[in-house]
This record gives sequence, C-alpha cells and structure tokens, in this order.
Amino acid sequence: MATNSHTEQPSGHKGVFPPFNPATFASQLFWLVIAFVLLYVLMAKVALPRVGGIIENRQKRIADDVAEAGQLKQQSDEAVAAYEKALADARARAQAIANEMRDKQAAAADAAHKTLEGELNVKLAEAEKSIAATKTAAMANVRAIAEDAARAIVERLIGKAPNDKAVAEAVATVLKR
Repeated sequence: MATNSHTEQPSGHKGVFPPFNPATFASQLFWLVIAFVLLYVLMAKVALPRVGGIIENRQKRIADDVAEAGQLKQQSDEAVAAYEKALADARARAQAIANEMRDKQAAAADAAHKTLEGELNVKLAEAEKSIAATKTAAMANVRAIAEDAARAIVERLIGKAPNDKAVAEAVATVLKR
C-alpha cells in the first residue's frame, strides 16, 4: 500500500506550492499586510526610539569626550608654555650667573696678575742693581787682573818688568774697544 503525503493529490501527482497557489493569494495578502503593519508599528514605537536614544547617548558622550579632550589639550598646552617659560628663565639666570662668575674670576685674575707683575718688577729691579754692582766690581777686578796678566806676559816675553803706567794705558785702550 502506498502512502501519500498530505501535499500530494490522490492521483499521486504533487500539487502547486501553497504560497504560489492562486486560490490563497487573497488571504496571503491580507496576512502580509497585517504582519507588515504590526512590524512597522513595533519598529516605529519600540525599536527605532531605542536605537535613536542609543545614538543620541553616543553622540552626547562623544561630544563630551571631545570637549574634555579639548580642555585637556588646552591645559597641556598651557603647562608646556609655562614649562618653556620656566626653562627659558632658568637658562637666562644660569647665563647671568656664569657671566658674573666669569667677570669676577677675570677681575681676580687681573688683580693677581698685576700683583705678581709688580713683585716681579721689584725683583727685576733688585736683580739689575745686583748685576750692575757685580759688573762694576768685576770690571774693577778685570782691570787689575788684566794689568797683572799683561805685566806678567810682557816680563816673561822680554825678561824684564814693564812700566806700570804703560801697562795701565795699554789695558785701558783695549777695554775701551
């Protein structure tokens, strides 16, 4: 025995797919309109207001975040400007202190240089006096030594002692040159 499903015709031939059956078009259109209206009302009254509220909340939150970010940026810009000003002031103070210290050290070095130069000039003058005195004493001794040496040489060469006056004149002539 063959069993037929409920969509088959008793003759064993399958029937038309129910949504495409022209006999049921009117009822299908009626239920389609009712479902569409219900879905439209449900969307318009429930879903869309919720979505709109969510979008508004997000836009408000984004606007608040942007405003807060702008405020924070302004604060950070002010902080950077204050930092740059403080840094410039510190550099200027450091430069002023360095210039002041350099001037003080230059003045101290000049004073020490002048003091040392004065001391050296005094020592140089004393040394020149000492050299002049030594030179004068040496020159006096040189004349006497030269006369004695000339007398001894002439005596050894000729065998007799020369005249003291002639030896003194000869030594004086040689020393003048």
